Amino acid sequence: AYDAVVCECALCTFPGKRAAAAEIVRVLRPGGRVGLTDVVVERTLPAELAGVAGWLACIADALPAWGYVSLLEEAGLRVRRAERRDAALERMIDQIEARLRVLGMTASDRLAEAGVDADAALPYLESARRALVEGRVGYVLVTAEKPPA
Repeated sequence: AYDAVVCECALCTFPGKRAAAAEIVRVLRPGGRVGLTDVVVERTLPAELAGVAGWLACIADALPAWGYVSLLEEAGLRVRRAERRDAALERMIDQIEARLRVLGMTASDRLAEAGVDADAALPYLESARRALVEGRVGYVLVTAEKPPA
């Protein structure tokens, strides 16, 4: 049994989200806490992010903020806090863009060997940034607790 479980920007990628939430509850001791941060999708994604790019960006199977809250509550946890942290997603997009640009300038041959075309990826980042501004995607922090036995 654990006192705490942290799930950082990962649950959105799990095909069995309910099973994952049940496993979190199983391993927590009574009174244990969960800290979850994840990408949220609040409205329909733009077409360019709905396909493979959405899966690569970890948003294709993300839930709305209330979906993560419901998932944890249905698993038996008491949600203590749920708040949007969209600025964190904006920083992630900025960091990915900066890394791609630097790698494109300094290690383009290594990117090419890995099958990465930095110039082709940049428009998807811009689309993700627009989706964030439009309120289609975001980031959430949820804390919850396993009820005492």
